[in-house]
Amino acid sequence: MEFFLTTTEPDDRPVYITGNFNKWNPKNANFQLKEIDEGKYYINIEDELLPELIEFKFTKGGWENVELDQYGNITSNRKAKKSNKKSIDIVEKWRLNWGPFKKEFFPIVELVDDEFFIPQLDKTRKVWALLPHNYYKTNKKYPILYLQDAQNLFNEASVFGNWEIDKKLSILAEYGRGELIVIAVEHGDEDRIKEYVFENPKLTENAEGKKYIRFITDTLKPFIDSKYRTKKDRENTGIGGSSLGALISIYGGFLYPEVYSKLMLFSPSLWVEPENNFQMVSFQHTFKTKVYLYGGKKEGSQMVKRIKLFENAMKNWESKGLFEFEFRESINEEGQHQEFFWSQEFPKAVEWLYYDSKEDPLEIIKQAKKVEESDKNKS
Repeated sequence: MEFFLTTTEPDDRPVYITGNFNKWNPKNANFQLKEIDEGKYYINIEDELLPELIEFKFTKGGWENVELDQYGNITSNRKAKKSNKKSIDIVEKWRLNWGPFKKEFFPIVELVDDEFFIPQLDKTRKVWALLPHNYYKTNKKYPILYLQDAQNLFNEASVFGNWEIDKKLSILAEYGRGELIVIAVEHGDEDRIKEYVFENPKLTENAEGKKYIRFITDTLKPFIDSKYRTKKDRENTGIGGSSLGALISIYGGFLYPEVYSKLMLFSPSLWVEPENNFQMVSFQHTFKTKVYLYGGKKEGSQMVKRIKLFENAMKNWESKGLFEFEFRESINEEGQHQEFFWSQEFPKAVEWLYYDSKEDPLEIIKQAKKVEESDKNKS
């Protein structure tokens, strides 16, 4: 079947087609369109690859760069019958690095406590909650994600930039994938290294990682569960971070698998544990755990290598019956050890960890809008 596309917005990035014929992969080289003239593209897909009713979209290589309508809104899936032999379409705008961001979908950012007491460390810490934009208009309970290094997650004044998770959560909400509570815990400044590692005298004296992860699990989580409408079970609870924040999240997931079923690990500082000697607790049954593992090739020669070794270690632990892992590896050829790259990865990780990634992540917006209209009618 032949697909013809005309774009009205100048954009030099290559164009891809994705749909129910390639598992909604937004950047598959086999489905890149050929530019036949300025702003005009073409691809011929063999009929045996296509279902009778084809659902599809065009992207610039990712859901963060998917097609939009002339007003910047998400479009519904395009549809065509294979028997028609030809589809002629127009794209008027493209999403660019997840933008534009719509304020009506931004999460509600609340300060849980400016000085939340950590009894395990005899310290206080600032803790934030990012709630779904319509949290106070519903009675729903939500899955939850605990993230480290809150200073670098959404604060525009952060020294090294930030993940912009407020913006990315607004995009997910627009897609119908924003029903998630994020708890962001600020790091301890000069105590950050000490709090994010276990025993490692070469790196820091009197490491406090065990106490810190006990705080997140035994003190903070019960408080959050009592304050907010959370789904408390492990199937709906995740933990994550970047660099050392990812490292302490690994510790948390392995020591408390009965609490966390999802690990979001961006550029983990695996050099701290080069032999992958993570402490674990043995249980009578195997815990199923989803692990999203990201690294950039430009972070240093050892980052991708260590990620591969860590994956092999996880497979070894599986063979011993300690865990049953489902992991997604994401390696960015251009990725550096920076917040910008973790920001780009965040919505992809949320999508895979908390939702069925086999579905079109945009199509569900129809149902989300119906639910939102129903909520409005109830109020």
